[in-house]
Amino acid sequence: MYIQPKPGTDGALALAIAKVLIDNQQYDNDFVEKYVSGFEEFAESLKKYSVRELAAITDVDEILIHELTALIANTKPMTIIPGYGMQRFTNGGQTIRCILALSVITGNIGKKGACWHYANLQSYVFDSVKEPMSYYPPEKPDGIFRREISMAKLGEDMLNIKDPELKMIWVERGNPIAQNPDTNTVLKAFRKLEFRVVVDQFLTDSAMEADVVLPAKNMFEQSDIIGSYWNPYVQYKPKVVEPAGDVKPETEIYYYLAKELGFSEEEIEKHLPKPNNDAIEEFLKEKVKQFSELDYEKLKEGPMLAASHEEIAFADMKFNTPSGKIELYSERAKEKWDINPLPAYVPPVEDGKTTKFPLHFLSPNTKNRIHSQFNNLNVIKLFGADPFVEIHPTEAQKRGIINDEMVKVYNDNGYFKLKARFNSGIKKNCVAISNGWWIQQGGSTNFLSKGRETDIGHGTAFHDIMVEIEKI
Repeated sequence: MYIQPKPGTDGALALAIAKVLIDNQQYDNDFVEKYVSGFEEFAESLKKYSVRELAAITDVDEILIHELTALIANTKPMTIIPGYGMQRFTNGGQTIRCILALSVITGNIGKKGACWHYANLQSYVFDSVKEPMSYYPPEKPDGIFRREISMAKLGEDMLNIKDPELKMIWVERGNPIAQNPDTNTVLKAFRKLEFRVVVDQFLTDSAMEADVVLPAKNMFEQSDIIGSYWNPYVQYKPKVVEPAGDVKPETEIYYYLAKELGFSEEEIEKHLPKPNNDAIEEFLKEKVKQFSELDYEKLKEGPMLAASHEEIAFADMKFNTPSGKIELYSERAKEKWDINPLPAYVPPVEDGKTTKFPLHFLSPNTKNRIHSQFNNLNVIKLFGADPFVEIHPTEAQKRGIINDEMVKVYNDNGYFKLKARFNSGIKKNCVAISNGWWIQQGGSTNFLSKGRETDIGHGTAFHDIMVEIEKI
């Protein structure tokens, strides 16, 4: 089945399915009784809706909802693989909770072939080791401050920080000018600073705004130990080639910079390896020793299962919650994020009811690059060197737009000039431009986006945007 809900309403669609499952007694009662907390409250909360009302919210036919529900109820085991797009709305956290509830009430957790495959963070065992707060200098009365800045509101927060104001920025492993929302405000914040340093392999949009660009190593030029988004294994990544010219790994840059800043040898070597291959290997080896399930020499032979985790997530049916169960009703979520403790549908901030900007704007990923990475490579340009906006022919016809002609996509935040490309597969009332285009290549989708956070997790609501499009 291929169903296209109205952008930002996936949570309402999930609740409609949950309601049918519960009303028809098609949920896994044994699993719910053993491993789920808050089911009764969740079921009660759905009584205020009719399937028809939820179908109207999502713009999905009731018949399709019932057909999809039947598939979910009768498929054992069942895996749900939610895309990343639906989290990029102001209601993204609750949307994910609503969809996850379907896996929970049907008992598709902790079993082979039955799972919720969103991202696998089991292999990220080193987060506590590399947590910046563990090695930042302590706050002191003589002027050492710690500040937290929202990635969603990067430009706004940079401009608003006072006492003291920001004077400089150091950017590495990122391209915030192109990839953070509200590009115009981010540019304003960057240009207000007295000093800008960017560490990168390429002259990205962010590097073009820097006073100093330090050439960064690539992934083949320094040994490391890494996890994975998609599996629970930790892997050793060996160095295979020397950096070119004067290129230095970030750790080596830090090492020499710390010396120039007057840090003691003891303090430097506590957190950074000396700038040679043997020291880096020894540094990694010492970090691995903190995890009894991992062995450095065995890692060199092949991937190892991350510490304290099973190959099938939650196969032991142990859940890190106050109740020890899967919590559909979560006081922790309510207290931490000020949201409904139950999975619930909340309309996105921009729900399409405005007439000034009637089109939902989506900026999905493309298989040709990872966000703004690789977009400068000639081999990637063979798949399309210029940005384009996808629009349904019916929407284009309303505006007198011809396929492949230049148009302007705009809202109160900014605009993007590029070619229109007809796509009968895109939902009407929507337009889409893949994210990752550089300003140097014609523009960025984030000239149109706004600095808004999601309801859970301090994510960025890249897709909670409405626009209009006109021919030039």
